[in-house]
Order: sequence, then structure tokens, then C-alpha cells
Amino acid sequence: MSGKITNNYGNIYIDTEVIAKIASQSAIECYGLVGMGYRSKVDGLVELLKKEQMSKGVQVKIDEDNVYIELFVIIQYGTKISVVADNIINRVKYSVEKFTGLKVNRVDINVQGVRVHNR
Repeated sequence: MSGKITNNYGNIYIDTEVIAKIASQSAIECYGLVGMGYRSKVDGLVELLKKEQMSKGVQVKIDEDNVYIELFVIIQYGTKISVVADNIINRVKYSVEKFTGLKVNRVDINVQGVRVHNR
């Protein structure tokens, strides 16, 4: 299902894939986020998605005029997960509402893993 905005000139339909790309792009700009994760249905392992595939780590559902976004993320080791998650939620909600004009009702964060950087 796509989002719908009605104005004086007609209707505007915004596909869920567009919303997923906006959400993943704005989330990846947050400090402490390594990237988007995707759980394989075959073996259950979490994969760090490349930049071109980041929207696979986002699920978007639209119910009437409300947008529900679920992100699957990988967090950097040493950062406070709750703070990173709050930053992601606020940034994604703001960006999607700003760029699409749709009301974001809820943003859920699923931490798929923690990545440790070797030095």
C-alpha cells in the first residue's frame, strides 16, 4: 500500500519503498549506527547491508494516513543503545514527515547486532 496525500490539484501517492529509502538514509546519518541489518530466512544470520540495499533493513506499513516504520539496525560497540535508538527514531520521524508530508505514527528499532571495530 502507498501513502496518499490529497491537495487542491489532486492526489499524490508515495510508495512504501520511497519511505523506506528516506528512513534508511536518515538513520544511517546517526552517530553510533554501523548500518542496517537483514536477517537471512535461510540460516537466520544477520547481514550488514550495503548502501544500495539499506532499504531492505526497513519495513514500512501504511494504515489510512498513519505510517509505521520498523528498522533493523546494527549498533557500534561502546555506544549506549537507548541513546542511539532515540536519535534514530527522532531523525527518521522528522525526515519522513518533512519529505513526504505523511504523519509518522510510530518508529520501532530492532537491534540485530553490535559491531566491534578492531584496531
